[in-house]
Amino acid sequence: MSEQRSGGAQGRAADGSAADPEGGGGQRESGPAMTKKRLAALGGRIARGALVGLVAGGAGLAVGELVAVATGEASSPVVAAGDWAISITPTWLEQFAIRNFGSNDKSVLLGGVYATLAVGAAADGVLARSRLTTASFLTAAFGVVGAIAAVTRPAAHTNWLLPSLLAGLVAALVLRRLTTLSLRESAPSAESSERRRFVLGTLGTAAGALVAGYGGDAWIKARYNVSAARAKVVLPTPKAVLPEPPASVHPNVAGLRSFFTPNSEFYRVDTALTLPQVDPDDWKLTIHGMVDRPFEITFDELLSYAFEEHDMTLTCVSNPVGGPYMGNARWLGTPLAPLLRRAGVHSGADMILSTSTDGMTIGSPVEAVLDGREAMLAIAMNGEALPVKHGFPCRMLIPGLYGYVSATKWLTDLHLTTFASSDAYWTPRGYSPEAPVKTASRIDVPASGATVPAGTVVLAGTAWATHRGIAAVEVRIDNGAWREATLATSDTPDTWRQWSYQWVDAPKGSHAVKVRATDGTGAVQTSAVQGVVPNGATGYHGITVRVS
Repeated sequence: MSEQRSGGAQGRAADGSAADPEGGGGQRESGPAMTKKRLAALGGRIARGALVGLVAGGAGLAVGELVAVATGEASSPVVAAGDWAISITPTWLEQFAIRNFGSNDKSVLLGGVYATLAVGAAADGVLARSRLTTASFLTAAFGVVGAIAAVTRPAAHTNWLLPSLLAGLVAALVLRRLTTLSLRESAPSAESSERRRFVLGTLGTAAGALVAGYGGDAWIKARYNVSAARAKVVLPTPKAVLPEPPASVHPNVAGLRSFFTPNSEFYRVDTALTLPQVDPDDWKLTIHGMVDRPFEITFDELLSYAFEEHDMTLTCVSNPVGGPYMGNARWLGTPLAPLLRRAGVHSGADMILSTSTDGMTIGSPVEAVLDGREAMLAIAMNGEALPVKHGFPCRMLIPGLYGYVSATKWLTDLHLTTFASSDAYWTPRGYSPEAPVKTASRIDVPASGATVPAGTVVLAGTAWATHRGIAAVEVRIDNGAWREATLATSDTPDTWRQWSYQWVDAPKGSHAVKVRATDGTGAVQTSAVQGVVPNGATGYHGITVRVS
């Protein structure tokens, strides 16, 4: 005998939850297989449950987004979950994402978070048809987990608990309400009014969630956007205007990238799921730790210091052999060494543990700042204030080191310490504490797999050994002898150097071309193949080209 109440009201499961009237007691069909009618009914129950779960989950996320208008974008449920996922991602998976998705890895991660939440919400909605109380608690538990993920982020505030907690609570309440309506409308004795309530309730909630969710997201981006503040920054005049490099730094080869990388094309590899929006009026830098005189500076004070321009190539340790994660720019900044001397660094301090606004930490050797190289606090690149994605309002740059040990974006703290006592973010993940940029080279023209006409084929590319400079580049065709390429004019040892080679009378057929460089110390690029972990990829870059 079914426990379903008369009039189409829901029954009760063993745990006190609503029981699905279409899946409850009554006479059960027997036979070798479930009939098409029962399969269709089962499919309908699953579909309605999944729909209710998705709508409830969407309503919860929308409320969380609205609450995040007050607490900040990084506290919203999806962003908090994504940031937590980044923090637990193993090194091999992180490298896979960078290698396959590049600058789109954040979008892929967010898509994965949404997909995971959608699957969980749909499953919870199906469960709610027979175990409503259990499903409601599970939905609320998702909010608790999200709140814990948010509040344990390095830069979190206590109020970051609120968006996920309220999202879970609202999702649970909506789940209960819509599930109750769904059970009533799907009962055999249900009237048309019950179905109308369910349809209108579901569509209305879904529409409200869409409006609130997109509206909340737009509100957050408008409220915390620092584009207007960035536009107001008046860049200081450097104490000595750096002349433009001669045209000869760039070989006149079609398809070869420009000597300076436009800001819009400059690579971005970091762990920030959402870009930190830091108003210069709120920015300050603290220098402390193993120093005699700790101090803080504001952005206005920073602008009063002496500024210099310097051309510098940045390279990401995640750049594979021949990869795209490097760029060259003219930077405007104030030298970092005088600030350390002002603080009075203790003799035992060998590490600068720098921290970004979002909590990322990077460890840099003190010696690399004090040995005379052009280490700086940069506020501009290529003649304009730093783009937000490249660290506005201030970032650190140290020539000769990979970015993960030198180029902190959205810089807010410099802690003088030791490598023995402190770990930066990447060190426990298998990367070396110190990582000078390795001598490397790349063939940019022609592209690998290209077909070129017979005769003279122009090969061209880029080589770099930041802070040591490039002394020579050689190419090898089909395992023949190494042939010296023509180097473009050198700008500074801290920038890449472009090269070209005239391959005269190139024979028809498929050919393998490789390149290697010699740095300013006379050391030849190694042929040993190594991945990016622990301190940068090595090996010769090669392409295949067909001469027709």
